[in-house]
Amino acid sequence: MLILLPILVPLLTAIVLVGCWTRPSVQRIIALGSSCVQLAVAALLLHQTSTGRIVTIAIGAWPPPFGIVLVADILSALMITVTGVVSVAVMVYSMSGIDANREAHGYYPLLSTLLTGVNGAFLTADIFNLYVWFELLLISSFVLTALGGGKGQLEGAVKYVTLNLIASVVFLTATGVLYGIAGTLSMGDLAARIPAIQHREILGMVAVLYLVAFGIKAAMFPLYMWLPASYHTLPAPVGALFSGLLTKVGVYAFYRMFTLVFPAMDFGMTTLILVISGFTMLVGVLGAAVQYEFRRLLSFHIVSQIGYLLFALGVGTPLALAGGIFYTIHNIIAKANLYLIAGVAARLGGSYDIRKLGGLFSAAPWLGILFLVPALSLAGVPPLSGFWAKLAVIRAGLEREHYLLGAVALITSLLTLFSMSKVWSEVFWKQRDSNPETDADPAQRPIAYQVAPIALLAAITLTLGLFAEPLFALVSDAARQLLDPSAYVDAVLRRAP
Repeated sequence: MLILLPILVPLLTAIVLVGCWTRPSVQRIIALGSSCVQLAVAALLLHQTSTGRIVTIAIGAWPPPFGIVLVADILSALMITVTGVVSVAVMVYSMSGIDANREAHGYYPLLSTLLTGVNGAFLTADIFNLYVWFELLLISSFVLTALGGGKGQLEGAVKYVTLNLIASVVFLTATGVLYGIAGTLSMGDLAARIPAIQHREILGMVAVLYLVAFGIKAAMFPLYMWLPASYHTLPAPVGALFSGLLTKVGVYAFYRMFTLVFPAMDFGMTTLILVISGFTMLVGVLGAAVQYEFRRLLSFHIVSQIGYLLFALGVGTPLALAGGIFYTIHNIIAKANLYLIAGVAARLGGSYDIRKLGGLFSAAPWLGILFLVPALSLAGVPPLSGFWAKLAVIRAGLEREHYLLGAVALITSLLTLFSMSKVWSEVFWKQRDSNPETDADPAQRPIAYQVAPIALLAAITLTLGLFAEPLFALVSDAARQLLDPSAYVDAVLRRAP
């Protein structure tokens, strides 16, 4: 029953919140309480799976591989746990960081619906249901992107939904073809059947279609432009949730599908994934280096960080996948925190244009210190969490003699440090003359609801860096489960171990 709660809790919360439509203060409390419950449930599920146990539940009385099956292994439990952490931070921040207009038009029910889709995608063991969860989070994220009604937001929302609908069509097409040749969409059943399927060229085509579909959703090169074209229009808490989670759902689908259903070494996918990873890292970080809009700069960094995760998948060794999972967790926390910090900086300085900001370190030194933690972690500065994640991925790549991509990863890290230094210099270090047209109203300055989640996420980043060994042991076990999916297959098909 525990495995159902990460889906049922936010879904039922969304329904309850609709019933409290005209009472935003009640909605805030219910939404925050729901996120705390989700985090507690996820932590319990992680505890259950940390020993290697795989938790499953079959909905209804259908025998395997029919019906809907939810599965939690270490990777799934880690992902819903970090989702719970970010959702709690966003809900707390939203209590003073989101405007009344959005609250009045379904902000909290939409967030809960989005979390339902995210958790469902992490727990499903069926490709068609993965498609359904993708569509649920797409619909709710589209409305959240458009919520507010500004011209820039609507333009960004149209770009966002157009590219993601194309991804959905490609996803559904690939799923239909796969079902036609395999006769099943259960991931566990597919892992057992695909080695015996004779139509290898069709399977290769299906694998490429999934690469395109998940690549759009994960914002990999060259399918990434929808992300910086839309994420810079989002309010800070929405941007934090999107940047932390939505592209990572696409990455999760990559890791699950290309180790369980289509191992990356089949169909010539390894080389393709590795090449794409290099371009994704470079294009993303170069795009960030020339940006001055705070959120747009961070959006390009989302793209560059996806390159590291694809690099890990393409290398495909236990160390690489462990590093990739560690990197995912680190990146979700750090990236969400940077979006929240950008929102506070904009409220203090009156703009998201970093050239119009300045002097924030003297005005709010705590914000500058809190910014340095995720910023330096994102750049891979030791001993923060990003350093250990990048070290594992790059070392795994060098062990497989991917020297060029190792160099690209190091260059990307240096350019990330450059762009974070630019933000520090423009936003915090330089002095700025007072300008009544851009200076924020003191009454709008952040209160504890905005400081607390930023400090929490920064503390988690520090903890993951200073005490990385326990988490790395856990993600190493998750990597071994990915590379040896026999236990996962047996759990989905309800075979005796």
